[in-house]
Amino acid sequence: MTRTIAEPAPAVSPLGTFERFLSLWVLGAILVGLALGMVAPGVVGVMAGLEYASVNLVVAVLIWAMIFPMMVGIDFSSIKDVGRKPKGLIITLVVNWLVKPFTMAALAVLFFDFLYAGLMSESDADQYIAGLIILGAAPCTAMVFVWSQLTRGDPAYTLVQVSVNDLVMIFAFAPIVALLLGVTDIVVPWETLLLSVVLYVVIPLVAGAIARRQVIRSHDGDEAAVDAFTARLKPWSIIGLLATVVLLFAFQAGTIIANPLLIVLIAIPIIIQSYGIFAIAYAAAKAWKVPHDIAAPCALIGTSNFFELAVAVAIGLFGLTSGAALATVVGVLVEVPVMLSLVAFANRTRDRFPQS
Repeated sequence: MTRTIAEPAPAVSPLGTFERFLSLWVLGAILVGLALGMVAPGVVGVMAGLEYASVNLVVAVLIWAMIFPMMVGIDFSSIKDVGRKPKGLIITLVVNWLVKPFTMAALAVLFFDFLYAGLMSESDADQYIAGLIILGAAPCTAMVFVWSQLTRGDPAYTLVQVSVNDLVMIFAFAPIVALLLGVTDIVVPWETLLLSVVLYVVIPLVAGAIARRQVIRSHDGDEAAVDAFTARLKPWSIIGLLATVVLLFAFQAGTIIANPLLIVLIAIPIIIQSYGIFAIAYAAAKAWKVPHDIAAPCALIGTSNFFELAVAVAIGLFGLTSGAALATVVGVLVEVPVMLSLVAFANRTRDRFPQS
């Protein structure tokens, strides 16, 4: 009797069909945003004006839609075990606060004081350096939940990483920016910082916990029902991401189209910094044998930026039309394409890491 050896099941892609082509959808969203900003500036201006404490409320709702599915997936009983796996937290904190701000400052000085010398005035160069320093000192809060979800990160661990990072930010952001700018009287928009934490962490977390409890209760205690529920929500998360990109590009359409070369010059050091920080954190996680569902989010947190805070601080210190404000906005513009490329890389290298 011949025995048939079952063929191994094909590997399941961590991304669905729509998500695998997300870069194309993002490119389309960028073009739509630029067109919207030029064709209907009045409408865009109204949406841009819907803000409180420099936090745009329309963007806040869209980010909330993006991260809510992941919040529903958090099992609070697993949070107590995070302390047994401190490596991811250590990497996140070291990279975010001891590496990233200083490497961004060094790259800003290298490019604008030396490599770009003669292309712009010294005062303009100083403005762009200041904006990049502010951007580099503001690691991600909200969007990292999206990147973690796309890399199948541990939602409970990601929550702890973001929460600890937010707590450190309250005490470390102003002193680090003041040190690097040489400013001792920096004014941090605390309303923006605290409101952003409430909007992007506290409210979605509470809503997600309530939704999770209701789903489990309605399915007689079957926690597997949560996965089906979040799977139905996931397309809305991606739609929220694309709509956010449309709005961000619409808000800055005039500046981008009027100064394309300047945008490129500012973007180059930001892109180098982003890939460099990811490489440092991801390599450290691999060397330390951190499981992939922790390693990927911990590398992505430092790579991404808390753009609401960075833009608000730049505007508060240097003005709405300043070069510093423009530099932080360019950080927003390059973030999504860069982060999507890193998400794809993290998913392709999953099998090189231990699995939880």
